[in-house]
Amino acid sequence: MHKPSFVLGYHGCDKKVAHRLLLNETSIRPSENSYDWLGHGAYFWENDHARALQWAHFLKNRGKIETPFVIGAVIDLGHCMELTEIRHTDQLKEAYREFRLFCDEKKIPLPENKRGSTDDEDLILRHLDCAVINIMHTLRAERGQPPYDTVRGIFQEGGEVYEHARIREKTHVQLCVRDPRKSIIGYFLPNADK
Repeated sequence: MHKPSFVLGYHGCDKKVAHRLLLNETSIRPSENSYDWLGHGAYFWENDHARALQWAHFLKNRGKIETPFVIGAVIDLGHCMELTEIRHTDQLKEAYREFRLFCDEKKIPLPENKRGSTDDEDLILRHLDCAVINIMHTLRAERGQPPYDTVRGIFQEGGEVYEHARIREKTHVQLCVRDPRKSIIGYFLPNADK
């Protein structure tokens, strides 16, 4: 029997999209970019409205949306691949080894994590990470193992909080919801000052 484990997630998007989600007029569209660091799915910042709003402004500055907005979601993690647990990072190591062997046999280059801009020290274009996580999901399906509903990881990003710090300005916990219809219990309009 599945025992729910709920978290709050925040998604930066256009205001019109957020209102359509609130009214159940649309579903959130999972991302399928080759650089999505947790693989394909719908992305949320866990418990961080401000970071989701920063992202929405980033999207506006790139001409992707008109009005930056944040929608909240109650997410049931379900069967979660928790990247802070060694048993799950061990699965990724195995998936990487198998993927690398496949690429070697087919004589195709491994994808690479790359900079998104000249000042990007975080290699935010995570082509390799995305491919390995997606391969890991495929391997699990081929082996008859239960699929993961969500993937959860800590992303260290940005400059040092202070000189010589190992803590980064934009570090966050991110959630990748693989099947939003299954894992998102509902959406809400967040109180921006919480």
